Amino acid sequence: MSSGLASYLSLNARILYWIFIAPWRGTPLRLSHIIQQIIRIGVQAIPMASLTALSIGFTLAMEGSKELGRVGAADQAPSLVALTLLRELGPMLICVIVIGRSGSAVTAELGTMKVSEEIEALRIMAIDPVRFLVVPRFLAMLIMLPVMTVFGNYIGMFGGWIISHGILGMDTSNYVLGCLERAHPWDLWTGIIKSFIFAWLVITIACDTGLNVEGGAEGVGTATTASVVNSLLAMLVANAILTAIFFFT
Repeated sequence: MSSGLASYLSLNARILYWIFIAPWRGTPLRLSHIIQQIIRIGVQAIPMASLTALSIGFTLAMEGSKELGRVGAADQAPSLVALTLLRELGPMLICVIVIGRSGSAVTAELGTMKVSEEIEALRIMAIDPVRFLVVPRFLAMLIMLPVMTVFGNYIGMFGGWIISHGILGMDTSNYVLGCLERAHPWDLWTGIIKSFIFAWLVITIACDTGLNVEGGAEGVGTATTASVVNSLLAMLVANAILTAIFFFT
């Protein structure tokens, strides 16, 4: 356990070195590698994340209007949709999609390179695997998960509008005003902060697990499963801690 934590912390330190110190020493990052990972990790995951956000918007609008309608407050359903998406469900559910799709793919890819000795070949050629493989994926995840979270929030609110306007007969202006009535810029920022922390945890866990794979193809499968489970657990614990911090401050 302690060796695993030491490996994880060491990886984080090396990532920070290659991002903030190495470029000033003549080893710049390659933008093309980062853009390539942005497309693979983020852009290609947008359709699945959008569908998830849309379905959550549907569900929140239907259940919220039903339960609030019992106490004569059905007009507050848009506020429920907006606040729930911005503060909690938006960052969490988009992160779950990214963990299942992109995080697992990163672990499997790096793990396959490890067992096939491609990473060792990079070291022989004096190419640091962290700089060449990990840092582009790290930066891509830190950029794309917050972007996808904001995009997913608006897709979810659009889903809520479809239910509120198309089925419940609420005017579009009333729905928009209802979303804006209780939501504040800080609610959006809390979700962005959460998604940034989630992105850091997910990609570092995925990369660390992939770089430490042992046992051939079977080890890659085991490591990929462990990466997904550990990422989900870390995300849930981080969400609880951040929610408590935002609540009490």
